[in-house]
Amino acid sequence: MTQTSYSPGLHQLLTLSVPNSNKLTAAQDFVLFTDTILQKYQLEKVGVVVHSFENDSFTIAVCLKESHICIHTWPEYNQLTMDIYLCNYLQDNTVKVKTIANDYIEYFQADVIKNFEINR
Repeated sequence: MTQTSYSPGLHQLLTLSVPNSNKLTAAQDFVLFTDTILQKYQLEKVGVVVHSFENDSFTIAVCLKESHICIHTWPEYNQLTMDIYLCNYLQDNTVKVKTIANDYIEYFQADVIKNFEINR
């Protein structure tokens, strides 16, 4: 039996500085934007959990058939963290992960504080 190597995918972790803190308190707008991302890149959502805090910051986890997109916002610091991971079950999604990350950076008009890419 021949065994081939398998690379599960790219996991990108971002910390962003966001000049407009209003976007860091608009959970529903983020969900709607994420829905456009999912359609654009043909990703399948299997569930979403949204939690808003007292200061309207939010944590959102979007569970995908291909893995997940998660965000945590801190409007009091004008920052957010994001976690984007797409498995490579049938295709290499590396470029797709990087492009999605850039779409979110543009959406938030953000500056990148940290960007870690983990090849799993």
